[in-house]
Amino acid sequence: MGARMNRIGRLALTVLLPLALVTCKPDAPEGGTTPPTVQPELPPTPEFNADSAYVLVEKQVAFGPRVPGTAAHRACADWLVQRLRAAGADTVIEQTGTVTIYNGNKLPLRNLIASWNVQARDRILLFAHYDTRPFADKDKERMNQPIDGANDGGSGVGVLLEIARHLAGKTHGPGVDILFTDVEDHGQPSGAIGGVDENSSDTWCLGARYWAKNPHVPDYKARFGILLDMVGARDARFYKEAFSMRQAGHIVNKVWRTAAAIGHGDRFVDEVKFFVGIDDHVPVHDIRGVPAIDIIEYDPRTNAFGPYWHTHADNMEVIDRETLRAVGRTVLEVVWKER
Repeated sequence: MGARMNRIGRLALTVLLPLALVTCKPDAPEGGTTPPTVQPELPPTPEFNADSAYVLVEKQVAFGPRVPGTAAHRACADWLVQRLRAAGADTVIEQTGTVTIYNGNKLPLRNLIASWNVQARDRILLFAHYDTRPFADKDKERMNQPIDGANDGGSGVGVLLEIARHLAGKTHGPGVDILFTDVEDHGQPSGAIGGVDENSSDTWCLGARYWAKNPHVPDYKARFGILLDMVGARDARFYKEAFSMRQAGHIVNKVWRTAAAIGHGDRFVDEVKFFVGIDDHVPVHDIRGVPAIDIIEYDPRTNAFGPYWHTHADNMEVIDRETLRAVGRTVLEVVWKER
């Protein structure tokens, strides 16, 4: 015994060992390849209602210009909170503070953050600004009066409110947060594109900057973020925005591929354009570290935004249901297909 083995034992081992190896080998498919993992089928994406989104934009405009510090702004923010709670958000947080605008004056700030499936650590961030420009600095008349902001402010919020109606039924994949930023559009006059000095870009997107430095959840992270800004104008086209491509090109490509797959490739143009000086997705990426993209209209006639931009022409006559539908269906499809 011990280290020795008799002749019979060695013979038995010689016969049985190959048999054991053959018997214990797991079954393998022909060709020696491992079968692909079958993912469970996802529930169908809900239908995006463009008529509802249009009414939600119209309701915001009915409050009047949503300039921070005004009664119209407060009333609209109160209404947004009610809508988010009615949509079944697990939490609705109102983040308040004070920011300094381009001329040194102080303004109250009120960011709104609604969350669904808060237990999920993996998140998707959808965001838009709800405040409006306090003056029509691109107009030739009534330049010192505030604008309606139907598209620049209202459209992105309207689309996200319509998407929010479905989020309580999304029990798969990442949780979703909707952030409505404040004091986005109070930047230095003539400083939106190019600017009059090198610091003009810092006077924009103050609500997004505030949230990025003071997130509603400590050390907030998200798989990606999608910003909606000016997404409702008639015949609008959405090109791949340059900062978005730098920050999160893979997310841009995912969104544009999705748009094409569901029939909106004519709206989402597969071409990169540099035309946004600053928007909320930049501080969300640069400060908070969330790979964020911007769905925003590009108008070849101006090499920038539509001719209504920062004028009194930014009213409900600009808004088109088909544009809202193209953007809303695309974003909802992207969110719903994330596992």
